[in-house]
Amino acid sequence: MTAPLKSLDSADTVISLMRDLGLRARKAARALALAPAAQKDKALRAMAKAIRAATPEILAANESDVADAKAAGVTGSFLDRLTLDKKRVAAIAEGLEAVAQLKDPVGQVMSKWKRPNGMTIERVRTPIGVIGVIYESRPNVTADAGALCLKAGNAAILRGGSDSHRSSRAIHAAMLEGLRKAKLPEDAIQLVPVRDRAAVGEMLAGLGGAIDVIVPRGGKSLVARVQEEARVPVFAHLEGICHVYIDKAAKPAMAKEIALNAKMRRTGVCGAAETLLLDKDAPAKLSAPVVTALLDAGCEVRGDAAVQALDPRVKPAGNEDFGKEFLEAVIAAKVVDGIDGAMAHIARYGSQHTDAIVTQDKAAAERFLNEVDSAIVLHNASTQFADGGEFGFGAEIGIATGRMHARGPVGIEQLTSFKYRVRGSGQTRP
Repeated sequence: MTAPLKSLDSADTVISLMRDLGLRARKAARALALAPAAQKDKALRAMAKAIRAATPEILAANESDVADAKAAGVTGSFLDRLTLDKKRVAAIAEGLEAVAQLKDPVGQVMSKWKRPNGMTIERVRTPIGVIGVIYESRPNVTADAGALCLKAGNAAILRGGSDSHRSSRAIHAAMLEGLRKAKLPEDAIQLVPVRDRAAVGEMLAGLGGAIDVIVPRGGKSLVARVQEEARVPVFAHLEGICHVYIDKAAKPAMAKEIALNAKMRRTGVCGAAETLLLDKDAPAKLSAPVVTALLDAGCEVRGDAAVQALDPRVKPAGNEDFGKEFLEAVIAAKVVDGIDGAMAHIARYGSQHTDAIVTQDKAAAERFLNEVDSAIVLHNASTQFADGGEFGFGAEIGIATGRMHARGPVGIEQLTSFKYRVRGSGQTRP
């Protein structure tokens, strides 16, 4: 059983509580930085075992969260992200085990060289320290973020959304059991025990210097607030406005399958395609089946006049539909002037998250991969591969579209910093 949420009487109490979490996390981070890989992996495997054993409790907690969300009128992709079932809980446990199997990044020598004076210099991976994670609706982030931070030798302070607080607490309780089994400090992964929004403000302020990096996972308003108010570095993306461009040289069957998967596999994830771009020189027998397949799958297609001509069910697109993150079974569609038109559209309306080209023209593919300035660019593959697990990272703490330090799926390597180890034999600088 998890403890009830604490009741707070004043803003001072929130500040005191959060500063205490920060101090404890900083102390735990020092211990984790020195923890051997075997000990961290033991904790992760014990967490997975505890999650499986606690499946009934986790699902019961999630059922209460979902019931409250439905009563509040929540529907669509938000509700899908919140909802757990046996398969999703099993996937959480499997994700923990996958992280345990990854090579420990801490202590890895990134590069090594010798100076003319005989000194040797190594660049070595080190933990960042304390990672603050603020997220909405997705209770699985509790496990994913905690596991990745732990593997990279970082302490984590997790602030889940009020909508998923019961689910997150149940998952967190199982993770604490894993830490105890491995004799690691329980403060290595802390879940903020209050729903007061002031707690978020304290995290963004850095908890008196305790937090080194903030990672937001949630809607545009949350991420925008974090990016605007944070006084510490942020790994994040504001929106996932992902494009699929069907080139005139695409294989029809492949184009249809990729477009369908990119949009409809899961419409509420940040890697879901939000805009379909069709080459004006593509024959109707290539373009029309793609649009028709989306419509037949239950997707609303909002297109320009040229797309509307491909299927009478296509609705007119407004200017606001391009550059919009729908996160539901809706996609904007437009006919563009070849690869140059596609790249110009993406540059204007994209969010530098994930964009794909479908073509058998290798030269066009290479241009797209080299010139589209997004964190992830794909050739002949679905945008739904924008996921750390699919990249072989075991899991991800989020997708970053910034250009500093981390970009794309943020896995264990991106959750490390580095230092230089210099070995001499008495050298002094003239």
